[in-house]
Amino acid sequence: MPEKNAIVLLAEIRDLKQQLKEKEQELSALLATQKDSVLENKYCNNALSAEEITRYSRQVLVPEIGIDGQALLRNAKVLVVGAGGLGCPASVYLASSGVGQLTIVDYDEVELSNLHRQILHSEDDINRPKVESAYDKLHSINRSIKVIPLKLHVDSDSIKKLLGSNKYDVVVDGTDNVATRYLLNDACVLNGIPLVSGSALQLEGQLTVYNYKGGPCYRCLFPVPPPPETVTSCGDGGVLGPVPGIIGVLQALETIKIITNSPGVLSGRLLLFDGSRTKFRDIKLRPRNTECNMCGDDPVIKDLVDYEQFCGAAAHDKVINIDILENKEHVNVEEFSKKLGKRLVLDVRPVIQFQMCGLPKSYNFPYDCIDKQENLEKLRHLIKEENSDLKDVYVICRRGNDSQRAVRKLKENLSDLPVKFFSVKGGLQEFSRKIDPDFPVF
Repeated sequence: MPEKNAIVLLAEIRDLKQQLKEKEQELSALLATQKDSVLENKYCNNALSAEEITRYSRQVLVPEIGIDGQALLRNAKVLVVGAGGLGCPASVYLASSGVGQLTIVDYDEVELSNLHRQILHSEDDINRPKVESAYDKLHSINRSIKVIPLKLHVDSDSIKKLLGSNKYDVVVDGTDNVATRYLLNDACVLNGIPLVSGSALQLEGQLTVYNYKGGPCYRCLFPVPPPPETVTSCGDGGVLGPVPGIIGVLQALETIKIITNSPGVLSGRLLLFDGSRTKFRDIKLRPRNTECNMCGDDPVIKDLVDYEQFCGAAAHDKVINIDILENKEHVNVEEFSKKLGKRLVLDVRPVIQFQMCGLPKSYNFPYDCIDKQENLEKLRHLIKEENSDLKDVYVICRRGNDSQRAVRKLKENLSDLPVKFFSVKGGLQEFSRKIDPDFPVF
């Protein structure tokens, strides 16, 4: 009998996983019908079942939790927005602690670049919706709780419907972008729900709780959003996996403290984590602003708005392609690949990205400093030396946005040179997709 190839085996594995998932759902439904009878035990006080006492015993023994606290967790509803680097560890510990209903919201699919920090997902989940992957893992951790996966993009309409149909005890913000931070803040204020907010970038993390027992909301501290160009995402700036892991775990801790009415909730304080030195700093924040447009004594904002318009930035970390050049100033990757090695190629990505991977015989001039005088002089010399007979210079970047901006700068500053600058459309990601898949995409 001929050996099965990898494609057939992968298909069989997918079928078996689907069958396993269906059986687990049947088991969950069966356990749910037996829940009342399980609670009746002559040795227990019926606040918790025998299984719950065994499962949660280590945290029930903590005086701040106890029987009453565990019962509060079982009856709690928590909304986690984002199943990424923050939402994954937060969800793991909330599910493990016995939060009765955990709703996970995310619009994205799992990618290979997620796996170093998004601990609910594995290689087998690539291209699956993150909420489905999260559901499977959380369900396998604790089948006694209700996990609700929702694949949707959170905006003013969707969050209004979601919060309007459910009375959540806490909302956990695991999205880490400015527009969604304002959106969730305003939605939580309007619905009287505490918001546990975290962020992580490179080796640093932050954590605080908004709208809790008279504490400040996000708008109290930041009434005006920052300029979009000053905000760096982890997709561009990078992040070390354990950093969002630490912040996400602490988000779960604050959520549990809120639900169980434990003292010391991080309201009116900002926790800063410096991973490079493994240090925490606790900063006291300004109290609630009585003149805040959102939570003040006489609030101006009565309803949710268009937060992408308000912030001038998208409510996600996906790159939005720009088109600021004329068609004749672009070159597609097919044409570019034919001229590769025959034209001067300027790679305008940051140095660290160029060190990770780059095209042979390309020169790195990062966009952020390409118009500095010393770099312009180097470029003049390079163009004259390498391009004496060839009058075209190709400019490439990661996705095709910075290369367009760089072409504009080069045309302004090197207009006296008899050369033409072209932006490679789609950048190196398009080159990898259409020309050579061996070029790594990140």
